[in-house]
Amino acid sequence: MSHPPFRRLATLAIIVFAIAACTTQRETYVVLPDATGQAGSLQVVSKQGQVLVLDGAYANAQASVGRAPRPAALSQAEIERAFAEALSARPDAPLRFTLYFREGSDELTPESMKALQGVLDAVRKRPAPDVIVVGHTDRVGLLLDNDRLALRRAERIRADLLGAGLPEETVQAAGRGEREPLVATADEQPEPRNRRVEILVR
Repeated sequence: MSHPPFRRLATLAIIVFAIAACTTQRETYVVLPDATGQAGSLQVVSKQGQVLVLDGAYANAQASVGRAPRPAALSQAEIERAFAEALSARPDAPLRFTLYFREGSDELTPESMKALQGVLDAVRKRPAPDVIVVGHTDRVGLLLDNDRLALRRAERIRADLLGAGLPEETVQAAGRGEREPLVATADEQPEPRNRRVEILVR
């Protein structure tokens, strides 16, 4: 399941920690990155309607009461010291895995069978994983049959994750059949890269 790039607005939630220093009548705004180092942008708007855009990780500004915000020159090291608690509380970056199957089967290919143990080990290291497993097929066969096969593939991997000790409520399985191919093909054309499950671990 690939998703197009987007600005990570979720990281801006951390910015509330940066609005401080009220006793000195000055506010500091900082864009903190997420666990992968990516960050979004922030518009700081004064009461007079003046706008300052902070774009990218560690961009920062300060504003005194009654004055327009202006860029500040806090270094990354200074910001990391000041907001160490907020930065350490960031969730781990999501993990994504893809495993492949034999044609018409919910049996993994030999290569993916070997890779499965690494997936299980990585997921077990998460303190509180939330896992989504989505099964897919190529375009060989009937649509309804492929829907069933895709779900069987996802349920097979879900069972492996539960067998590795994950709580049942933390692992969801779904099938998308032939609707979301990695490689576009004509109907009835086999394509190994489309016979897969995609695993998202948050």
